[in-house]
Order: sequence, then structure tokens, then C-alpha cells
Amino acid sequence: MHPATAKWYDRRDCVFIEFCVADSRDVKVNFDKTKCGFSCLGGTDCVKHENEIDLFDTIDENESKHKRTDRSVLCYLRKAQPGKAWPRLTKEKAKLSWLSVDFNNWKDWEDDSDEEMGNFDQFSDMMNNMGGEDDLPDLDGADDVRILLLLPHF
Repeated sequence: MHPATAKWYDRRDCVFIEFCVADSRDVKVNFDKTKCGFSCLGGTDCVKHENEIDLFDTIDENESKHKRTDRSVLCYLRKAQPGKAWPRLTKEKAKLSWLSVDFNNWKDWEDDSDEEMGNFDQFSDMMNNMGGEDDLPDLDGADDVRILLLLPHF
């Protein structure tokens, strides 16, 4: 068994974790108040991946969701305390070889102006309005959404 490579980033109301496993099958994601568990079979070799993360802070496990694509599994973890920054994903400070910060999506949202925050609130609302896994929209175009969210209003 191998841990899946994962990237994460922090937002005002949530934390995103992307498990980078192509062609995943038998995906299982378990959310607990202080933990996130992930497992799947990946690739043509059907390698078994399993990750267990003791989270930095608590989440609302009932409002947390995941979406599988052909390239990865994206997890949306709803913070139990919105507005509290997570300096790291894990409870312990130890560096995990399979986990890294997703710098392409990282944003120091604590310094945002109110106007800029409107974009992220809309994104957060969109995520909140999603149903269960089967109801989630296709996030393959999520890069387009992220780019639009970072553009300033004129």
C-alpha cells in the first residue's frame, strides 16, 4: 500500500485537498471532525493507495464533500471555524513526503479587501450548494473558475 500524492490549500471557510491519482477506482473518502481518510485503487497497475490525515483543526464532516475526476480526487473540507487560517493541513508539524502545498491555488486570504472576498464568498456558496457526490458538477474546468476568481473587479 502506498499513500497517494496530495496537494492542499486553505480558504476562509474551507480547505481543499487534491489526491493526485489518475484513473482511480473504488474511491473511499471518510470525513471525521479531526481526520480525513482516503483510499482507492489507481492506474493500470491497480495500486492500492491509502492516506490518513490528522487535521490541523476541526471540520464539519457533514458539509465536507469529494469529487472524482480521471486525474484526481478533490476533497472540500468545510472548516468548523470559518475565518480561521490553517498554517498547515496536519495536526503535527512533521513533513509528510506525499503532501505539499498547492501554490497555484494558495492565497493569503486574511489580507483580502472586502471587494476581493466577494469572489471567494461566491465560490464558497457554490461549493455549499453542492449535493452529494453524484450531484457535484464536473470540476475538470475548475482551472477556469480559479482564474476568474482571481481577477479584480473594474
